[in-house]
Amino acid sequence: MTSPGLNVRRATVDDLPALKTLWQNASLPTEDLESRLTEFYVVEAQGEFVGALGLQVLRQHAWLHSEDYTDFSHADAARELFWERLGKIAANLGVFRVWTQEGSPFWSRLGFHPANAETLTRLPEEWKAREGRWLTLELKNEEVISRALQDQFAGFMDGEKQQTARVADKARTLRRLLTLFFLAIFVLCLVVAFYLARRQGLIGR
Repeated sequence: MTSPGLNVRRATVDDLPALKTLWQNASLPTEDLESRLTEFYVVEAQGEFVGALGLQVLRQHAWLHSEDYTDFSHADAARELFWERLGKIAANLGVFRVWTQEGSPFWSRLGFHPANAETLTRLPEEWKAREGRWLTLELKNEEVISRALQDQFAGFMDGEKQQTARVADKARTLRRLLTLFFLAIFVLCLVVAFYLARRQGLIGR
């Protein structure tokens, strides 16, 4: 249950002093995280800074990272609010899977579980160099969606081929009609020319 007066919002440049203090106290790579400010969400209680979480999205994957608080009494409530926001972000960006190395039991209760060797093959290359245990939660079945997209694409291509074939047939029919039309015009011109030639000849006599 969320705490009254608790708020989770995107971090701004004005939050940097509080964020840097938080990261330094947690022995996090301050300079690296400062350059990635746009990934962070600030937690406020009654308008006061009490923590932050980072979220990086790469293609269909999201990484929840660098979570820390000045007051851990608000931590689980903040996580609930953040998870609600993450759900909207995931829906908007088409995220299939969320990853984290955060060790709070909250994430395990939410459904995160240690990634096995097969699942780790899905981890984006950009994150594989990071040491530590990865937890993951599948939001959407990647294989089912991939197959559905492939089937949809195959159906689209079949429809395009059929449409192209219909257009080609219409084009051929139109060319035949135009050929017959111009042939008829040519024959008519010959008849008219022959008639006029004979008429001119008759008048001349």
